[in-house]
Amino acid sequence: MVRTQIYLTEEEQAALRDLSMRTGKSKSDLIRKAVEYFISRFHPKDRKALLVGAKGMWAGRTDLPDFRSLRREVDRTRGKE
Repeated sequence: MVRTQIYLTEEEQAALRDLSMRTGKSKSDLIRKAVEYFISRFHPKDRKALLVGAKGMWAGRTDLPDFRSLRREVDRTRGKE
């Protein structure tokens, strides 16, 4: 591990101290878990997996307007038809 220094507000420090006491985990461990979670949310591999997982999520929906009709309307209003 690499030692890293961070600055927290007094409120963040107090909340972290309270969470540490409630969970029995060190403040350092809680910070590492928070950083790990944050990185995992924005990691490119995870982003691609989310996009692949979203494929077809609108399929079979009957409460949405027809995309082709909407596209024709947009094209018509822009003078492309």
